[in-house]
Amino acid sequence: MESNEVVLKKSLRLWPGVVIVVLQWVLRFVAPAIWPDTLVVGILGGVVLWLAVVIWWAFFSRAAKFDRWSAVVLMIAALVGTTPFLDISIATANMGLMFIFFSLPVLSLAFVIWAAATRNLENKLKRITMVITILLSTGFWVLLRTDSMTVQNEQYLNWRWAKTGEEKLLSETDNLTSTSLTQADIAKEAEWPGFRGKDRDSIVKGVKIGTDWAKNPPVEMWRSPIGPGCSSFAIHGSFIFTQEQRGSRPPFDTDYKQRPYIYFRRDRSTERA
Repeated sequence: MESNEVVLKKSLRLWPGVVIVVLQWVLRFVAPAIWPDTLVVGILGGVVLWLAVVIWWAFFSRAAKFDRWSAVVLMIAALVGTTPFLDISIATANMGLMFIFFSLPVLSLAFVIWAAATRNLENKLKRITMVITILLSTGFWVLLRTDSMTVQNEQYLNWRWAKTGEEKLLSETDNLTSTSLTQADIAKEAEWPGFRGKDRDSIVKGVKIGTDWAKNPPVEMWRSPIGPGCSSFAIHGSFIFTQEQRGSRPPFDTDYKQRPYIYFRRDRSTERA
């Protein structure tokens, strides 16, 4: 008790936690936005620096022993306890690691802000707010889902209960126009038969592309809604092919009549699913 009272009288050593969290957020979110090649370092750094926050709080913060170890146990318990209630889009994204990659920086930031804001409060109120801070900063993820992500792992988050783009598409009137490939189209060799082109080298021969998009930006010719998918496009004659998901229809089916492929006319948004 005597040693614990001495610790309670000491001022909280806050600056290491602040430095760690600033470094964590710069490494995790700022650096990849400026230098995309640092993405992996930023993601792993976010996890490692959360461990640094835990080490700082448990051994170097000068907080009371009960506060130090109860916070560590509660953070781990909150992370583990939240996982079963996550939306499947978050639970499975990034090979099942999205929650860890994104929640740890948020938890670290919230915890250090709590430590700074409550360092002069009496113990009971400080501990109540600590529990609330940890539970909220981990638990709010159960209210979210991710609709998609970019190659830089930027997630498009939405409320879990909001309609997905697919649900909105399915609720619309089915106004798709039937069309078909003509014999002339079929006879032509596909300019872009699949992923990365004919030679799988992502090179289009005999075409000059203007790269000064500030001076001559590309013009959108047409737009047509489709369901979710991650297929690239193939080009054959005047048609552009891809795949989509609509409702319970699988992206692939052994019955060719039921395959949910989708193709567009280049000159207008005519499509067939």
